[in-house]
Amino acid sequence: MKKIGVFLVGAAGKMGKEIVRAIHKEENIVLRGAADKQEVGRDTGEVSGVGPQGIIIEENLAEAINRVKPDVICDFTHASALRENLPLFLDYKIPLVIGTTGLSSEEIETLRQSCEREGIGCVIAPNFALGAVLMMHFSRIAARYLERAEIIEYHHPQKKDAPSGTAIKTAQGIEEVKNTPFSDKSEEILSGARGALLGSVNIHSVRLPGLVAHQEVIWGGEGEILTIRHDSLSRSSFMPGVMMSIKKVYEEPRFYYGLEEVIGLTS
Repeated sequence: MKKIGVFLVGAAGKMGKEIVRAIHKEENIVLRGAADKQEVGRDTGEVSGVGPQGIIIEENLAEAINRVKPDVICDFTHASALRENLPLFLDYKIPLVIGTTGLSSEEIETLRQSCEREGIGCVIAPNFALGAVLMMHFSRIAARYLERAEIIEYHHPQKKDAPSGTAIKTAQGIEEVKNTPFSDKSEEILSGARGALLGSVNIHSVRLPGLVAHQEVIWGGEGEILTIRHDSLSRSSFMPGVMMSIKKVYEEPRFYYGLEEVIGLTS
């Protein structure tokens, strides 16, 4: 079987280093190139702690992709960098796996239209942890039966966006299923006390040292509470989903929004 050659953008970041380590363990995926604005000129294996790999982190993205000609491009950077790089990625018509969050719903829809028009495979997911995808799936099921939900998401203080992409996608899923609006008679004494509102779902963001990525969906019904919670204790929790996405977008190139579409999970 042909090994899938990956070009990793954001190779020196926390997720990037974790992906380098994960690819190092894969039989059918190989790292062909890497880019970042940090650690330029250093070996990806040395940066990620797996030992020399012969893949140097480069800064000139276009030049590196032209030379490497990868099978899949992975972007795990931040929203502003992704916005800058997307036109280049689309020009190459190479399948994409995007784990960068912070894009608006309108930007994701524009990306979908561009990929479908040009026939480019793309996975864009707010969360690559299988447990997090199941949490979102269970929340959609709960929306059929329980009256009201609120979302609390917890992340490390370095996270660039709030609320998280996972919280947004969870709320969107609840809104798609639940037709009746939630009612709330509370009047905020302090602005923002009730969190941010997406449709009729309140989302609360917590940022504290010691956290990685965690989320609770709290459902209230007549005389009962249901809490659906997921905890990523390490970034390694995202790696099975990232590896699955690389294989899926290479073998079956189309647009996938969320890991649930990659694994075929339907509500």
